[in-house]
Amino acid sequence: MIGRLDAVVIDCPDPRALADFYRELLGMHVVRDEADRVTIRTDSDAPSLAFQKAPDLLPPDWPDRNRPQQYHLDVRVDDIEEAERRVLAAGAKRLDGGGAGFRVYADPVGHPFCLVW
Repeated sequence: MIGRLDAVVIDCPDPRALADFYRELLGMHVVRDEADRVTIRTDSDAPSLAFQKAPDLLPPDWPDRNRPQQYHLDVRVDDIEEAERRVLAAGAKRLDGGGAGFRVYADPVGHPFCLVW
C-alpha cells in the first residue's frame, strides 16, 4: 500500500452549496471550510467528500462523453518522496501544479489524483 484514500474531490461552482446538499443527504458534517474548498465527513476516520471551486465548470451531462464526470481522488501518504517514486513506477505521471501539502499526478489512463501529506 502506498497510501490511503483521504478524499474524493468534486469540482463545482459553489463549494458551500454543494457541500450543504451532500451534508444533508449523507448525514455528514463540515470539517474544513475555506473560500475555494469545503470538506465534509462522518464521525469516523473514513474518507471525506470535498467540494472544490471550479467557476467555469461545464457540468456533466450523463451519458454524453463530451461532458464527462469531474472529480479526483486525494490519497494520504506518510512519505511523499517514497510515495511519488512508487506511483511513478506503477505508471502514474507527475502533472504541473500542486502546492503546500499536495502533488498532482495522472493515473495510467490520464485521470488526475493528488498525493497529500
